[in-house]
Amino acid sequence: MITPNHPPLIYLASRSPRRVELLKQIGIRCEILPADIDETPLQNETPNDYVVRLARQKAEACLDNAVVIAKPLAIIAADTTVELDGIVLGKPENDADASRMLQSLSGRVHQVHTAVSLAWQGKIEVILSTTKVELMPLSSAQIEAYIRTGEPHDKAGSYGIQGRAGAWIKRIEGSYTGVMGLPVFETAQLLRTKGLAVM
Repeated sequence: MITPNHPPLIYLASRSPRRVELLKQIGIRCEILPADIDETPLQNETPNDYVVRLARQKAEACLDNAVVIAKPLAIIAADTTVELDGIVLGKPENDADASRMLQSLSGRVHQVHTAVSLAWQGKIEVILSTTKVELMPLSSAQIEAYIRTGEPHDKAGSYGIQGRAGAWIKRIEGSYTGVMGLPVFETAQLLRTKGLAVM
């Protein structure tokens, strides 16, 4: 029985500590079960379609895991990407790539897309959150200093809104937690439809 004293337990198809904390925030316990898939965009694939596909494929990869077969639990998987002028900005390959991305985002409005998938009882459902984000104009010195912190290395678009780059965000229109990597409203909405959420 799911109650505030007995919160639900799910698998999270991610190594992201941010996603773990966001699930905890809405009363969901999770076991980490990372899904390693090929994240190469397909030819002519839109950023929206890209994140939805990856979120679904991550859930599918977890469904095939022997751990899930032995201990069936619901699976939450997510994927986040940054879009600027129709182009996907994923995680940077190196410092030079991070610098290039941050220069392109400087003083501009971009979109952050996060797709969340829920695999439960033989079905996979996916929901998409899109948020507009405006960055202040950035100097080369600011970008170089930020890259030295190491924060950009595992972040789509080379920045994390919950970290030092949060000081650069002039405005957002949409979900703050979606920009972090797991929109809690949409995630809770998915879980509620299956009776898996207490909030």
